Amino acid sequence: MSFAARQALERDLARHRQHPTAAPPRGWVRAIRDALGMSTRELASRLGTTSSYVSKLEANEASAAITLGTLQRAAAALGCRLEYVLVPDQPLDDIIMDQARRKAREILAPVGHTMALEDQQVDLEEDLDALARDLADRRGLWT
Repeated sequence: MSFAARQALERDLARHRQHPTAAPPRGWVRAIRDALGMSTRELASRLGTTSSYVSKLEANEASAAITLGTLQRAAAALGCRLEYVLVPDQPLDDIIMDQARRKAREILAPVGHTMALEDQQVDLEEDLDALARDLADRRGLWT
């Protein structure tokens, strides 16, 4: 992914980080259905299924056992759209640089060990940061 594309994605993700949305305790399907005053029988009719299926669907959503496809069909039957998003806990660039630093430490560890065996003091922090910046945009960062 290009830097520009990652920055655009990060702007979208920042909105989700700033305004997180927690699911209602009994799930979105049940919350929307109740807010619309729709019975399980009425939703079942819109889905072309049974009331017991709708009850099971709602229970599965509340317990995080529902599939995205099922949730998408239920949303459409309720006149809604499904929005699915993974929101990283920190900015993408920070995640990438943390991984790049870990990888750089792995690469430079033998150098530091060899220098210590030879009683040579060396500060590898500057080298570590430079290597991390170089590794950040390369393939294989996560292996």
